[in-house]
Amino acid sequence: MNQPHPLSSTLSDLRPALATPTADAVKRHLLHTVGAAPADASHAEIMHAVAQVAREQLSQRWVAGDAADRAAKVRRVNYLSMEFLMGRTLSNALASLDLKGEMAQAARAHAASLEDLTATEADAALGNGGLGRLAACFLDSMATVELPSFGYGIRYEFGMFKQSIQDGKQVEYPDPWLEDGTPWEFPRSSVQYRVRFGGWVEPAAGPVSGTDSRPIWRHAGEVNAKAYDMVIPGHGTARVSTLRLWKAAAPSQIDLHAFNSGDYARAAEFKNAFENISWVLYPNDSTPAGRELRLRQEYFFTSASIQDILARHMAEHGHLGNLSDKVAIHLNDTHPAIGVAELMRLLVDENGMAWPTAWAVTKQVFSYTNHTLMPEALETWAVALLQQVLPRHLEIIFRINAEFLIEAAAHRPGDDGFLRSLSLIDERAGFHNERRVRMAHLSIVGSHKINGVSALHSDLLVKTIFADFAVLWPERFTNITNGVTPRRWLAQANPGLASLIDSSIGGGWRLDLTQLRGLQPHAARDDFALAFMAVKHANKVRLGQHIRHSTGVEVDPTSLFDVQVKRIHEYKRQLLNVLQVVARYQAMLADPTAPWTPRTVIFAGKAASSYTAAKNIIRLIHDVGQVINNDARIAGRLKLVFIPNYGVSVAELIMPAADLSEQISTAGTEASGTGNMKLALNGALTIGTDDGANIEIRQHVGDDNIFIFGLSTQEVADSRAAGYQPLRIYESNARIKAVLDAIAGGHFSAAEPGRYRELVDSLLWRGDPYMLLADFDSYVAAQARVDTLYRDPAAWAVKAVANVAGMGFFSSDRSIREYARVVWGLSAKP
Repeated sequence: MNQPHPLSSTLSDLRPALATPTADAVKRHLLHTVGAAPADASHAEIMHAVAQVAREQLSQRWVAGDAADRAAKVRRVNYLSMEFLMGRTLSNALASLDLKGEMAQAARAHAASLEDLTATEADAALGNGGLGRLAACFLDSMATVELPSFGYGIRYEFGMFKQSIQDGKQVEYPDPWLEDGTPWEFPRSSVQYRVRFGGWVEPAAGPVSGTDSRPIWRHAGEVNAKAYDMVIPGHGTARVSTLRLWKAAAPSQIDLHAFNSGDYARAAEFKNAFENISWVLYPNDSTPAGRELRLRQEYFFTSASIQDILARHMAEHGHLGNLSDKVAIHLNDTHPAIGVAELMRLLVDENGMAWPTAWAVTKQVFSYTNHTLMPEALETWAVALLQQVLPRHLEIIFRINAEFLIEAAAHRPGDDGFLRSLSLIDERAGFHNERRVRMAHLSIVGSHKINGVSALHSDLLVKTIFADFAVLWPERFTNITNGVTPRRWLAQANPGLASLIDSSIGGGWRLDLTQLRGLQPHAARDDFALAFMAVKHANKVRLGQHIRHSTGVEVDPTSLFDVQVKRIHEYKRQLLNVLQVVARYQAMLADPTAPWTPRTVIFAGKAASSYTAAKNIIRLIHDVGQVINNDARIAGRLKLVFIPNYGVSVAELIMPAADLSEQISTAGTEASGTGNMKLALNGALTIGTDDGANIEIRQHVGDDNIFIFGLSTQEVADSRAAGYQPLRIYESNARIKAVLDAIAGGHFSAAEPGRYRELVDSLLWRGDPYMLLADFDSYVAAQARVDTLYRDPAAWAVKAVANVAGMGFFSSDRSIREYARVVWGLSAKP
């Protein structure tokens, strides 16, 4: 394991240059960088000037750290991810530099607050859900625990999409987050690589052992990958990390011959055909063109990143013989899995390394995090498409597979079923009616370590979908439970609670989250509980204002804020939540004088543009809300809202305001979750199944401080094996029947009574694959326990504080230290 190199002397030399800036520095940047008169500057212009002050200091740290890394020839981790959901940068940067107080004062000099300035910054549209936010938390922690590190991804010009809700329906628009520029990126004009596609392969003349006998890939097209860097500051350290993003650029900007001939459309098509690779995250893959574009995206950023890694290594070491000693490459899910074949191509074809040596190096360089237990969600690519787009890589995959299956056959001679389950090629026609390359399998075979992201998930990986791999290589599999950065998700998102915690136990929890356990004795103090709940109420008022502004719905901040915010997907079971809301509404109408606990049910999240069922669930939430929110008979005691365009900045409003955190996926389907951690860290109680990281949260906060319901993973499996029959539940359960009949019968969609028949049919006639009806009664009973507890504010406060106090384990700093020690062979700052 590499030892950390001393950066302290280099970075301490910077301290005189990093003197605390004043309002004069902001004025200087307004004049000389932004080009605005200080007296007349807008909030956006002042934000850019303040950002430039922070950028100056971070740049000096960045340059010094990079110089020290190069001089010490350090081992680095390179984190490849399709998403980095960074959010806004300004507040985090100022906090890392301890400049918030200074900059707040500078903002007041221009008749603005720091909050006014940060609100003008666009969220960096580089991700969508938990995968991308996890990657962002990890970069923050890599810098904070002082790991030499690079993150690699794509510089999406338009993000995934900007979500609007029109007549209850999700409508997608481009998210042009770069249209006004961003002060946080550094174009690297000297760093660009050619990424090639298509064509054919000329076979080697003989065995591939040297440069004279290597295959030649005759590509049909190429695109330039141009580097743009973002600095990721550490906290409590001068160390920073680098996020390097790739923009696709055409070899020539336009087809000048077509332009001069008057064919302007064709001239632009030439440019767009290359540059659309970095336009949008997750293009719709329901068409052949969309699937090809997504494959090109994945290969584009992976190839550029690995070429960059090798170039840096050669510049520092002059040879590739020690590559696995100095380079760790981590695959965040399977999107960059083609990197296994790409590194082999670069080592063998471009650098003349012998195949056996290159394969040994590749396996030591790569590691892989799996993020799903659902076989249908594991990424595969059609062999025919790979042959068309990446013919040399397909050859390499075939050879890896052939040699691997020989090894596997020796382990279990004559067991063809064992080999079929392990093969990188799925030979079964199945649903797709074509042979497909299994990218998770490629990641496992090409990596020395594979990890799940919660204890349950990692256990199920080796018992279910990857059981045969675990038999072959049990030492490769491990668990590293996810975490979140407390700097953003508590200190930045919830300054009121952060201040209360500081006054009670000090501020050391920002760098050592386990210190939160010191809050436990304070939970029984009346004055602390009152202060805690006052902070929560203020956060709810703030969120209520956002809800009114974004949806037009007035909500009561004294009501229980019941929150389910995450990507819209059937397995996350937003539909189950809607069913219990309808059941509650019907019960309130049947007994309006009962002491119903006032409740505001809050949804947010995006559905993939081609995911019809998920988009229908969004519309159902809207339609049910329209009826409930306007029914005077329930006197405002139940409200249902859907907050549009969920992202990091919206989450920073929602998480601190939540009373109840809905984590209700079918047991055995959620890998981990990180929203559950953020919400509990901010004092929300969890209602959930024993799934993903919910189990570990329960262990850390205590069984009495969480609401667990529903079937266990084993019970789900047993029920399915016994022939689960949801229609029988519907016919025998009057409450479920009333709910489903109301939805299917058009009670919430009078203008189109059959609008939700398809959703209901998926539960009754197509097997209820995520077992909503099986868990419904248990879920409703758990919600009743929530109501009872919320009616006792003092008891609720004690349990809410217990949740905060129990979240010390769930820091991304702890996760990254485990990765460094167990997977990457690096030493992290304790």
